[in-house]
Amino acid sequence: MARLTASGYRVVVTGGPVETVLTSRVAAAGGTDLGGRTGLAELAGVLAGASCVVVGNTGPAHLAAAVGVPVVSLFAPTVPFGQWAPYRVPLVRLGDAAAPCRDTRATRCPVPGHPCLTAGVDPAEVVAARPCRARRRPPSASIR
Repeated sequence: MARLTASGYRVVVTGGPVETVLTSRVAAAGGTDLGGRTGLAELAGVLAGASCVVVGNTGPAHLAAAVGVPVVSLFAPTVPFGQWAPYRVPLVRLGDAAAPCRDTRATRCPVPGHPCLTAGVDPAEVVAARPCRARRRPPSASIR
């Protein structure tokens, strides 16, 4: 988050009502916390106004793609990315695609420390991601 804001992005953090402690903690580094405060229509509006969306969940990734917003996907390899990736928008996937949890179809990481995302994603990669640069408008980004 700090790298995004330092790079001129306005960061909006979203999440469901049960994620408000997490969204508050993430947004504390300079973002706007909308955790638990957006329904589907409001989330679509937030996403539509973003220059890119950094997301770790396929639901918001597809919603972002539906409104034409580029996606940086922090995607755990438990299922094949090609089956779940959003399409028709600039897209980049970050994380370790060869992590030990690959193709396990697990809904919770079976590997201690969740290494496919915690150890392998440098915040600088997110800032440099082509999808975020592809649609640079007045700076804005959303993290879910």
